Amino acid sequence: MSQIRIPEKIFGIIGHPLAQTMSPLLHNWGFELMGVRACYMAFPTPPERLAAFVQAVRTLPVSGLSVTIPHKEAVIPLLDCVSPLAERTGAVNTLVWENGQLVGHNTDVAGFVSPLLEREAWHGAMPASALVLGAGGAAKAVLAGLHEIGVEQVTVSNRDFARAAALAAQFSANAVAWERRHNVEAHLVVNTTPMGMTGKAPDVSPLPREYWTRDQLAYDLVYNPRRTLFLREAQEAGADTIDGLSMFAAQGAAQFKLWTGLALPMAEAMDLLAGALAGEQAK
Repeated sequence: MSQIRIPEKIFGIIGHPLAQTMSPLLHNWGFELMGVRACYMAFPTPPERLAAFVQAVRTLPVSGLSVTIPHKEAVIPLLDCVSPLAERTGAVNTLVWENGQLVGHNTDVAGFVSPLLEREAWHGAMPASALVLGAGGAAKAVLAGLHEIGVEQVTVSNRDFARAAALAAQFSANAVAWERRHNVEAHLVVNTTPMGMTGKAPDVSPLPREYWTRDQLAYDLVYNPRRTLFLREAQEAGADTIDGLSMFAAQGAAQFKLWTGLALPMAEAMDLLAGALAGEQAK
């Protein structure tokens, strides 16, 4: 009879909706692999329940949380403090207890930059210009990451132009109306919107097919499905692509290290996630 592993710590993810999240798969696999007696759960949390849930976290034995759409910005006033990077970014995706305080971190920045740094090692240079589609919490992490790696020509476009303009001003970027996004010439185009995501807007792209050329790089933060229409159309035009699974795995590994001090094996983590996605899409 195998020994029953009783968890000593509880972690989880808050957001709404959470039906498609792969965070429990990644973190529970990591806990099992590393021998950490912990479990990770999904806590679907609509916006009107966010404050009450965070207050409950202060009394329940919850050791840490992932934070996803739509709470990455709204959760900040409910915390004791945030890390310097999270403060600069203006968005939080990870909660950690530190010296009795509930602290917000942002691992999305490192997760976003990681595949670009790997690509630079192969291609020898970073993109000179970027177009960021969307202006939410994920877009903030993207702009912070682009700033860190030295991409100077950055343009933001969002359906709500005021949000795009505010985000652009925060990072000394440009803003353009959503209706004119396809007129922006950029080497790198990053989709931070839910367009193309399973369960939200499948088979929809935030850009027309005619936009793409072979000299561009399309980067989609959506990871389910792994090959969105956005990426497929870019690839058909000869552009390079990066899917959201790479960022998801990297930001999740950074969360895991914040909580446990342990490093997940990235190649194995990618194999796990890719296999799960392939199995889901084959159903």
